[in-house]
Amino acid sequence: MIQLGVNIDHVATLRQVRGGRYPDPVAAAEAAERGGADGITVHLREDRRHIQERDVALLRETVQTKINLEMAAIPSMVDFARRWSPADVCLVPEKRHELTTEGGLEVAGAVDHLREIIASLTGSGIRVSLFIDPSLAQVEAAVRVGAPVVELHTGRYAEAVGGAARKAALRDLREAARRAMELGLVVHAGHGLNYHNVQPVAAIAGIRELNIGHAIIARAIFSGLEGAVATMKRLMREAAGGCGPTA
Repeated sequence: MIQLGVNIDHVATLRQVRGGRYPDPVAAAEAAERGGADGITVHLREDRRHIQERDVALLRETVQTKINLEMAAIPSMVDFARRWSPADVCLVPEKRHELTTEGGLEVAGAVDHLREIIASLTGSGIRVSLFIDPSLAQVEAAVRVGAPVVELHTGRYAEAVGGAARKAALRDLREAARRAMELGLVVHAGHGLNYHNVQPVAAIAGIRELNIGHAIIARAIFSGLEGAVATMKRLMREAAGGCGPTA
């Protein structure tokens, strides 16, 4: 059964606008779990623009499902992850001036570096995923560096304009997922998914988890976080069970 990881970074962003104590992403995680979230995703950025170390520490003690820590593939973040030991770490590219993660990790060009980092995290009992573009070359490189999981970047699909572009992006996601499964990888996906475009991705055979944040938090402003999570999960489960649209 397909699972939903809820990214709560945007709750922390709203808190940091005023530099205060609310809204608390820890409370958001509790609400997301009540709505049916199967995991909580947070991105601890180098510039600490939203999620703070305090948040990760408290979430480690309070989350009832699992924590998926997104982070840059750098030594300081590896040390942090090993100290707090989240269930999952997703290695992502990171740029100081980007609004959100702009593309997938360049795995094929950093095999030795990533292999060392993955080995260190895996040795601490952390499952590692790589956030990659839906490219067969990147999928195959993920195997070479020893990652058990890949998260396919759905941004091109989400931002596609016109039916032809959308179908092409969806085809690439299907092909990347198929190849990843052939190679024994667990397949996740995420980025830019919302209530209108999630079902074709959730219907792709073999995708085990979607990580979604902005659309859920935006909807929660009007409907509440529990309801926003529950609605997203229902749409995903309908599609994964063969009831949703496939193109």
